[in-house]
Amino acid sequence: MLQTTSFPSPPTKILWRQVWGLSVLLAAITFSWIAYGFYQPRILAKIGFVDLAAWLGIFQGLLGAVVEPIVGWFSDRLLGRFGSRLPQVAVGVTLAGLIFVIVSWLVEAQLAEQLRWIVPVMMTIWVIAMIIFRGPAIALLQGFAPTSQLPQANSVLALVLAITSATSPILGLILKQIGASLTFILGAIALLIGSVLLWSSMPRHLATATSPELTIANLTPNSAIAYSLPFLVGLGSGLEINLLLHILPHHLFAAIAHLPVEYSQSAILLIAGLATLPLRSLFGRQKTAFGMGCGLTIIAGCLTLSLLSENGIYLILISAIASIALGLVLTNTIPLALAMVPPHQAGFGTGLYFGGSGLATAIFASGVIALGEIPVIYGAFLSGFALAISLICLKKFINSTV
Repeated sequence: MLQTTSFPSPPTKILWRQVWGLSVLLAAITFSWIAYGFYQPRILAKIGFVDLAAWLGIFQGLLGAVVEPIVGWFSDRLLGRFGSRLPQVAVGVTLAGLIFVIVSWLVEAQLAEQLRWIVPVMMTIWVIAMIIFRGPAIALLQGFAPTSQLPQANSVLALVLAITSATSPILGLILKQIGASLTFILGAIALLIGSVLLWSSMPRHLATATSPELTIANLTPNSAIAYSLPFLVGLGSGLEINLLLHILPHHLFAAIAHLPVEYSQSAILLIAGLATLPLRSLFGRQKTAFGMGCGLTIIAGCLTLSLLSENGIYLILISAIASIALGLVLTNTIPLALAMVPPHQAGFGTGLYFGGSGLATAIFASGVIALGEIPVIYGAFLSGFALAISLICLKKFINSTV
């Protein structure tokens, strides 16, 4: 008889072994995105698609905005029918790893000019493969902790995500030395190891869950508005995070000579990751919306305050405060996405949130292409606009739960 893995009801305590297993997979996902982001423009430039690199990023962000919610909805159906999201995770990991290996071969091959289009197509398929399992994997967190302790459990994921992302400049130096082919093979191996460790950490038991599903027939105007809230909060928070990691590092670069932008970005992410540990108990499950609102408000305020001075010490202080606020946002992200939908639609909720973040990335990338470097005043204005969207949606969500 087939054994599947799921959690029919939330556990009575945090399952730290499973949380850390999921965090290892998240670290592998982050490493894969770093490798992809490092080599994508280089590979496309090498085969003659210099201008396509930026536009492909926009297209892939828009693709995520559409595909993420669909994949999340499908994972909920899979869980309701078979009692586990892990088959979808396994399929996505296998496909992403296989494409990594294929691309590692393509970058070494001498492709004929009429076959060059295969490379950007494979890159786009790889992004879809990553989307297939990233959201459903993160939705597993709902079964790893009591509802009231989701922020504490999520702080581990936020810590691993931030610290792994902060190593990007150092990883870039290493990846440049080992070459694209070996980098993509390592990415495939990392995804395989992460998925195996997650799978091995899961307790095995039979599950027969038949959860109600969202259908077009029962999608009323009120429920459509409710389901739009996590998407719009993801859009607002994603836009603010992109602006934070762009505006302040570039502003610091102008104020303090010889301070590379990528190292400022790493410092912001590192501080944010470390800040998740003391912040994880500050806002309980019922206050995740308030915690998210506070974090986003502080970030927008810091971006606005950066207009007042170009003094290096002042900007470092502003960046440190914004970094701690980013830690607050990361701590509450997944618990909030899970709280904004019914428990049996956890995959759909995370998919909606990440879909909004994908759209934010596409909008931000469009701004970078149009302006080259987004001025501080534009960043302050856009962050205020993103904050307004997020706060309106968060207020509506809070009012709906009262």
